Amino acid sequence: METERKIAGKLPSECTTIIVGEQQSADGARYLCRSSDFDAMLAVNVERHQNTDNGPEEFVAFDSKFRCPLPKKALGYTGLPEYNHPGEWGSAGYNTAGVGMSSTETIFSSEKALKADPYVADGLAENCTYNIVLPYVHTAREGVERLGALIEKYGSAEGFGIGFIDAKETWYLENAGGHRWLACRMPKDKYFVTGNQSRYRKYDPADKENFLAAADLIEFAQANGLYDPADGAFDFHEAYSRDEEQDTTYNYPRVWGLQKMFSPAIRNDVTKNTFPVYAEAEKKISLQDLRTAFRFHYDDTDHDPYLHSNGKEPYRPVSIFRTTQTHILQVRPRLPQAIGEVAYVAFGMADLSVFVPFYQGATEVHETYARRAGGECDDYSAYWTFRKIATLGMTDYNFFAPIIKKAYAELEKEFDETQRNIEKEYLATYKNAPEDAVEALTAAGIAMQKRAYDFSKELLNTLFTHLAKKVQEEYLFHGA
Repeated sequence: METERKIAGKLPSECTTIIVGEQQSADGARYLCRSSDFDAMLAVNVERHQNTDNGPEEFVAFDSKFRCPLPKKALGYTGLPEYNHPGEWGSAGYNTAGVGMSSTETIFSSEKALKADPYVADGLAENCTYNIVLPYVHTAREGVERLGALIEKYGSAEGFGIGFIDAKETWYLENAGGHRWLACRMPKDKYFVTGNQSRYRKYDPADKENFLAAADLIEFAQANGLYDPADGAFDFHEAYSRDEEQDTTYNYPRVWGLQKMFSPAIRNDVTKNTFPVYAEAEKKISLQDLRTAFRFHYDDTDHDPYLHSNGKEPYRPVSIFRTTQTHILQVRPRLPQAIGEVAYVAFGMADLSVFVPFYQGATEVHETYARRAGGECDDYSAYWTFRKIATLGMTDYNFFAPIIKKAYAELEKEFDETQRNIEKEYLATYKNAPEDAVEALTAAGIAMQKRAYDFSKELLNTLFTHLAKKVQEEYLFHGA
């Protein structure tokens, strides 16, 4: 049984996740990142919620019978929901305690595991997880514990992987069947990549520092023929997850490609799921490296679908047109939380978009990003402005993409320098005048967001100018 999220039975919600430990990153930051790949028509807006002592006491899902009680006291938090799911499917952001969350990576349990512990039709689905967990936790570990308890109590409606990050730790949880789960603390000196598969293998129930799990994870597997101790140590993936023919083209190539990008010395076989769970990069991974990774499409190879205008390419790229947003959650513990935690968000297809910074400590965002985009193209929202550029770019990728990518690379470089100045100003101000520091940070963030929006409007006109020239050359009919 599979419960992939679909529109008209065609489009599953399937993503790519990258996690980087602080000793593996070039700037000493901890990173939790994911592309949200679903349907290009489901516009994404930035949503903000305030701290409250009088929040809703029940969560009611829009598209299922799932219900659960909620504490009245809730932390403020940000989210990136699709326009038709306000207050649900928040996807990614931070709460006011400094906990970040990315929810979710679609994964699949094996038929044998689901026979033993079926998904619960009206249980905890991917769209529910974010908004019933993030407002109620003060650490990444608490996030894992709350989510795990919800899975055990209500059951999972589908397979998912979910990440949590704070100033001290990063955790990633994978569920298994209806009521079981395993979460691991991200090693400081490694990185982790996954594409729509459970990746975990090792589990030591005695090591509470690095593992959290359903209490009967191993015992249940043994009792139901999912694991035999005679075969060796418990392997979470072998016990609960699946490997199928479609994985060899849809899932394996992304892990293979990203590990090859970061760790070229690793000799992986793209057709076999023998990839290391955690890997060490050849050089420290930078923010720019992560931007590049989420734009990956087997660039300049036989498997590059955009270079070859091949929509039937069997290897599924990381960057695809139906991505609604890609987020890079960056946590730098040496800095104050307000500026040390940033969500870099590319709206639409990352390969033909720009990563816009959103500071955790800012209290507002520019109006074009805040719940304005809908299900049809418009002239005023940030989402549809970025989506128009990618759409035009894909009509003739080899002509338009170099123009788009060059322009956005320059804008990201500009933002990197702007951020250095913003953070320097914040550090000089916040100890003696914290309110002024927050006000200035919010204004500076809004200015960058507006800059990205205005820049993209201008870029769109530039692209249409090129398109007009191309059409004229094709249909010139210039006369005698």
